[in-house]
Amino acid sequence: MITRRVFPVGLFALLLGACSTLGRPGLVASSSRVELSPAAASAIAGDMVSRLAEHVGPATGTIILKSDGSPFGQALEAALRGWGYAVATDQRTDRKAIALAYVVDNLDGTILARLSTQQLDLGRAYTVTASGAKPTSPVSVMQRG
Repeated sequence: MITRRVFPVGLFALLLGACSTLGRPGLVASSSRVELSPAAASAIAGDMVSRLAEHVGPATGTIILKSDGSPFGQALEAALRGWGYAVATDQRTDRKAIALAYVVDNLDGTILARLSTQQLDLGRAYTVTASGAKPTSPVSVMQRG
């Protein structure tokens, strides 16, 4: 029962805190504060990229991604390429490029993942399983005009 109360507050705090630390203009800071297995990282990244594609369209441009070298960062880059996005890591692209930042954190055994662009924030909670990870919350979507 307490988890149901703590989870929304924790997710909100993660989203709010990441807004201030990612810095909207560049959106290049990314971090995975939890070590995930390759299977879990791939499952989470695949799900989050599919949700991103629902909002920005699949293969609609170049994604600027500064990875932290974590299993999640590597899985995210692979998932983006799998959805047909070009991925640039040097941040020297045209104006149509979409800057993407991510945060992956752990709150009481629940993995919280967030993807952010200039216009969109997506967040979701996951539970790590033996075969990867499964979502434990609906997708949180925040769009900016």
